Amino acid sequence: MKRLGIGVSGILAAGLVAAGLIAQPARSMAQDMASVHGHANDALGAAVKNAQVRLTTDRSPGNNPNRKYDYTFPVDADGNYKGTGIKPGKYVAILFQGTVSADFFPDVAFAAGEDKPLNFDMTRKEYMDKMTPEEKANLEELKKKNAATMDVNKKIENLNAMLKQARADIAATNYDSAIKAMTDATTAKPDEAILWDTLGDAQLGQATAADKAARANHTTDPTLKDKFTTAAASYQKALTLNAAAAKPNNDLTATANNQLGQAYGKMGMTKESSEAYETAAKVDPPKGGMYFFNEAATLYNAQDMEGAAAAADKAIAADPTKAQAYYIKGQSLIQKAAVDPKTQKITVPDGCVAAYQKFLELVPTGPQAEEVKGILTGIGEPIKSTYKAPGKK
Repeated sequence: MKRLGIGVSGILAAGLVAAGLIAQPARSMAQDMASVHGHANDALGAAVKNAQVRLTTDRSPGNNPNRKYDYTFPVDADGNYKGTGIKPGKYVAILFQGTVSADFFPDVAFAAGEDKPLNFDMTRKEYMDKMTPEEKANLEELKKKNAATMDVNKKIENLNAMLKQARADIAATNYDSAIKAMTDATTAKPDEAILWDTLGDAQLGQATAADKAARANHTTDPTLKDKFTTAAASYQKALTLNAAAAKPNNDLTATANNQLGQAYGKMGMTKESSEAYETAAKVDPPKGGMYFFNEAATLYNAQDMEGAAAAADKAIAADPTKAQAYYIKGQSLIQKAAVDPKTQKITVPDGCVAAYQKFLELVPTGPQAEEVKGILTGIGEPIKSTYKAPGKK
């Protein structure tokens, strides 16, 4: 029998070689691609925003509007970017802001599988050296303005922190600390109304606390007038600055006048006190009941009963539920009670009894309610309260 030219061992060897070829995995196309990542910042060192990094093999000179780009990667809000799937080779890498070419690298090589870092740092020497004298001058001016802006922002940040702490100190009755902080703040920025207003709050709080302490100890404090005068001056400064602002803050105008009214009242300046409260009510009508009541209380404490009754009427008109306004009105009018020589009966001005009755309707119990009931009984008037306890019909 004729034998074939190839032996058994050769056939097995060929089979093993073929098996080896089949078992070898195919190379992934992604392994051949490159990627890129980096950061972009301008000549001031600030992150470039709303930009794109583009790669092209078109090396035509100048800003060719018809240039084709192989890859485009967006730059995020922090100036960072990344891109994948780049075919190995050499490219021109260009940073675009809108349609403007802001920076570029003419010869960037990408190897297979490489993740290349590529930063567009416009503060680098090569970039700066290409700037014209005019561009360099403009850059220096921008740097100065940027530094000034940063200084202002830092100062504002510090002042806001001082303002927040001062308000917390005032709430905690740490008036000395608040006065120190706001004195420093107004020295640093003397044209800011809110700082003077807060300084006034701290000074008024300190003066009021000293006044209460003197009364509690049945002593006199010779520094009280100066303390209230200082607080009033701070409020006046705040109001002057606020009025001169492009957009005056009505809330500040109202609250500063309300506080100024208190300071003037403590200083015995009742006319000026009333004017301040009236201004507050005019600027902020929804809180008119409170401002007019404060005016009525100030005038009542100053023994101006006629003025107190008139202010109480304004408070009642602004807020008919303001119980204390009815009380002050009744207390102011009762001062003019008289005995009729013919009937020997006590007569009171019109509106006095009605004010007391309305007060009892709103506040049927408590020390003042008992006081009012005693007054009405004393002048021979019945107690007509329409108050009903909660839950009763």
